[in-house]
Amino acid sequence: MKGILVGAAIGYVLGAKAGRERYDQIVRLWHRVVENPTVRRTASQAKDKAFEAAHQAKDLAADAAEKAAEKAPWRHHEEANGRPVTPRA
Repeated sequence: MKGILVGAAIGYVLGAKAGRERYDQIVRLWHRVVENPTVRRTASQAKDKAFEAAHQAKDLAADAAEKAAEKAPWRHHEEANGRPVTPRA
């Protein structure tokens, strides 16, 4: 969301011909938004949740890869000497 607001503000400032006064007004508004304690707290909470979700996704992916490797056909075949067969590259 912050990126969208930044992009919109930059686009407006660069594209508008309203002059320095409008630019200063937008900058003041932006500073009020990013310095707002509620906005900061919400952004921090979102960052923490995203970090937690990324770790959970990593763990789930590792588990899925391990299960897939266990089901791989070459895991259950052995050569004549008793060693497991490894896939050829």
